[in-house]
Amino acid sequence: MLTLYLSPGFSSMAPHIALHESVAFERRWISFAKREQYAPDYLALNPEGKVPTLLVDGRPLTEVAAILYYLAKCFPAADLFPADDPEAQAHVISWMSFIASTIHPARRIGGVRAERLRRIDGAVERGVRNRREAAGTAGLGRRPFFDRRHPSLWPLLAFVESTHPAPTTFPGLSAHYDRMMARPAVRRVLEIESAVGYYLLQ
Repeated sequence: MLTLYLSPGFSSMAPHIALHESVAFERRWISFAKREQYAPDYLALNPEGKVPTLLVDGRPLTEVAAILYYLAKCFPAADLFPADDPEAQAHVISWMSFIASTIHPARRIGGVRAERLRRIDGAVERGVRNRREAAGTAGLGRRPFFDRRHPSLWPLLAFVESTHPAPTTFPGLSAHYDRMMARPAVRRVLEIESAVGYYLLQ
């Protein structure tokens, strides 16, 4: 049995989507407003007091990249990770690293935040465009790289929502956002997290 500890709007959204794509699971909501992430029982599972935490038969697994990797490898039928393509797999890991080290910290930066986010929008746009062009010419994977379900890219949902990049300026990023929003699992997760967000913030 898999149990996901999560909070609406946080980085746990990507594993939440991945679970909807792959397997039945149980949710356990964590209220940051009530500081439930610091409750002794939760710190026993995740000493960092962060979300997400995935319980695998009672054993905790933490960090988004690790959880996504576990789900992709354990449930290959969900097609969450490019099979038998080391280069495409490396690009998935690269994006997960970029999101963790660059995008998430940038959303918390004050002062020069707007200019910083515009630069990141540009970097993501170039990455989206370059990867799709490479897929068309070199055949990365069975489908173009950014047409896959790659869970590494789902955190871009929150990034695009917060930066509102102009479609005419960042057409690749906007098109990728539209592809993500077209996925039933993405729409379902946004619906669920929006519905519970109100009372968890009280």
